[in-house]
Amino acid sequence: MHITQEATERHTLSVTVDNESGILARIAGLFSARGYNIDSLTVADVTEDEKISRITIVTTGTPEVIEQVVAQLDRLVPVHKVTDLSVLGPHVERELALVKVVGTGDHRIEALRLAEVYRARVVDSTISSFIFEVTGGSDKIDKFLELMREVGLVEVARTGVAAIVRGKEAL
Repeated sequence: MHITQEATERHTLSVTVDNESGILARIAGLFSARGYNIDSLTVADVTEDEKISRITIVTTGTPEVIEQVVAQLDRLVPVHKVTDLSVLGPHVERELALVKVVGTGDHRIEALRLAEVYRARVVDSTISSFIFEVTGGSDKIDKFLELMREVGLVEVARTGVAAIVRGKEAL
């Protein structure tokens, strides 16, 4: 008997919620209780009165698992709307990372050269270290970090993915 496993896919979910205490914990709990992983999570107020927040979640799973996650999120009381941006169509995703690199001599020169190629900005500098700010898609940041490991990467702080649908429609 041959069992086929369905491939997992990366999905970006936009969840609009009432900005109330405990909602983030409830959403994270929904994922962890079912053994689902959250690869990235960001939250921001989206209304002037700060009553509504948008949570952007990046997760990976089979189409059935993603469908189940969306349905379960939709059932949470303070959730207004759940949108799978990956299914909806073209959308823009960006992330920011602060990257600390320590080194001298050739390593320092190479770190600056790589930063220029990846359009990373130097936001802090000492005689022996740099802190770079790099923005872009997660793949770009992952590759930048991979290269910086070769020249003295010591610390990284990432914001997580922010995403928005393209075009004139709003979620």
